[in-house]
Amino acid sequence: MKHLTDIEIAQKTTLIHIKDIAKKINIKEDDLELYGKYKAKLPLNLIDDKKLKKNNLILVTALTPTPAGEGKTTVSIGLTEGLNKIGKQAMVVLREPSLGPVFGIKGGAAGGGYSQVVPMEDINLHFTGDFNAVEKANNLLSALIDNNLQFTARSLNLDPRTILWKRVIDMNDRALRNITIGLGGTANGVPREDGFNITPASEIMAILCMANNFEDLKTRLGDIFIGFTFDKEPIFARDLKAENAMAILLKDAIKPNLVQTLEHNPAIIHGGPFANIAQGTNTILATKMGLSLSNYVVTEAGFGADLGAEKFLNIKSVAANLNPKAVVLVATIRALRHHGGAKKDQYNTPNLSYVQRGFANLEKHIENIRKFNIEPVVAINAFTNDSKEEIQFIIDACAKLGVQAVLSEGWAKGGNGTQELAKAVVDVVENKATQFKPLYDWKSPMIEKIETIAKEIYGADGVDFDKKAKLNLKRIERLGFSDFAVCMAKTQKSFSDNEKLLGRPKDFIVHVREIEIAAGARFVIPILGKMMRMPGLPSQPASEHMFIDKNGKISGLS
Repeated sequence: MKHLTDIEIAQKTTLIHIKDIAKKINIKEDDLELYGKYKAKLPLNLIDDKKLKKNNLILVTALTPTPAGEGKTTVSIGLTEGLNKIGKQAMVVLREPSLGPVFGIKGGAAGGGYSQVVPMEDINLHFTGDFNAVEKANNLLSALIDNNLQFTARSLNLDPRTILWKRVIDMNDRALRNITIGLGGTANGVPREDGFNITPASEIMAILCMANNFEDLKTRLGDIFIGFTFDKEPIFARDLKAENAMAILLKDAIKPNLVQTLEHNPAIIHGGPFANIAQGTNTILATKMGLSLSNYVVTEAGFGADLGAEKFLNIKSVAANLNPKAVVLVATIRALRHHGGAKKDQYNTPNLSYVQRGFANLEKHIENIRKFNIEPVVAINAFTNDSKEEIQFIIDACAKLGVQAVLSEGWAKGGNGTQELAKAVVDVVENKATQFKPLYDWKSPMIEKIETIAKEIYGADGVDFDKKAKLNLKRIERLGFSDFAVCMAKTQKSFSDNEKLLGRPKDFIVHVREIEIAAGARFVIPILGKMMRMPGLPSQPASEHMFIDKNGKISGLS
C-alpha cells in the first residue's frame, strides 16, 4: 500500500472557508482581511490584554535534533488537534517557513502527515507576503545608506568601513555572503564591502517579532544601529529618516495570519526567525492574539531547547510578560540513537544500547527546562521503525526523573494519536503549573549573561572571547546597550559550539567570535564558532524533487 506524502494528504483535505474558522474563535467576518478563501490577516485590536494571563500558553521544543529535524511543528499541530479532541479550546501559533530550507534541506515546514496546517503550498511559499515585506524594508534601509554615501551635500559623514547593516534575501545562497558593491564608476555608488544574510536573520524580522504594537515597531526600526561617522559618533536608522518608510512596507506584515489545521481548528502563523542565528519564535503579537482568542495556545521554538526554548523564555517571554504553563520536549528514537553513537545509516535500525546512551541529551534538556521553573512533558514523536523496547525505555527513564513521557502519533493519526499527550499537558497545566522565571536578569553585565547561558544551558566550563568579541563588548557598553538580552548564534547540532560533540558533552569551552548588535530588537547576538547567517544549499537540494504540472498542482513539497 502506497503511503501518501504530506502534500498529497493536504491536497486531499477539503478546506473550509476561513470565515468559518474565524467563527470558532468569535471573530466577526468584517474583522478579517481576506487573502482568498483560506487565509486572512487579523487586526491588532483583537488582542485583549486582560485575557493573556487567564489562558494557557504551551511551548513545544525538542532535544538536540538530527539534520532532518524531530517534528516540533508536527507535534505542535497534533497536540492542538488532541487538545480539541478532549474538549479543550485550543489553537496553534507557529512561525512562517523560509524559502531557504523549503528549497534546501527540509522541504516544507507546515507540519506533516495528518498534523498539518493548510493550505500548505501557500504557507510554504509566498503566503501573505510577510517575508517579502521584511526583505524590502531591510533592503530599503540598505539603499538609503548607500544613497547617503553618494550625495555629499546631505551626508551624515558615515564611515563606510564601519557599516554593519547587510542586505537580505530569503534563499540559501552562499555566494552572497561577502560581496563588493558600488563598482562601475562614480555614478554607481561608493565601492565598499557588503554581504547578504538570509531574511529570517534580518533584524527587521527580529523587530517584527518583538514589536508590541505599530508605534513600537516604528520606534524599534528607528533604533537600528548602522555604524559610525568618521568622528566615531553612532548612526541609527532614524538619522536617515528611514523608520516611517520601512514601517509603511510592514503595515500589513505586522498583522498575524489566520489559517486552519487539517481538522479545521484555527491556526495563526506569523514571523519566521531561525533559532540558530536569530530568536526562533513567532511574533509577540501572534502569541498574544492566540491567548486573546483561545483557552489553550500551543506554540513552538526552533531547533533544540538550548536554542529556541532558551530564547523564547529569556527573551520573548520577558519582553512580552508571558507565563508559559508547560513545555513539551519532542524526542525521537532516531535522534536518541544518533546521540548514542549510531551512524547515519543506523538511524532507522532499532538499537536499545544507542538509545540508552543517547538519553543523556534528553536528560540535560529536561534539567534545563526545570531551571525556568516549568515542568516538561516528553512527547515521543513516533516513527514506524521504533521498537517497543526503545519506547518503553524512554517512558521509564523519564518517569525516574519525575517526567511523564507519552507516545505522540500525530503524524499518522492526527488528533486521535495525540489525546494522551494532550491529557498529560493538561495535567501539568492544571496540577503542576508554576510561575515561570527567566534564567538571567537583562540588567546583569553582558559577560555574565553570556556565561550564564553557556554554563547553565550548554553545560560549558566557560566562555572564551576572541579579540573582536572583546572589542564588541566595549562598543556595546559605550553605546549603552549593556541591558539588552542575549540571542546566541550557535550550531543546532550540539550543546557546544562544535557540531561533532553529540549527546551531553562535558569539559568544553564555547568560543565567542564576535558580537553583533540588534538595537531595534533590544538584544545582542554573540556568534559562536563558525556560525554564519547565510546558509548554503546542500549538494542535492530539496528543490530537485519538486514538480508542478500544467494545472498548477504541486508535488514533492514536503
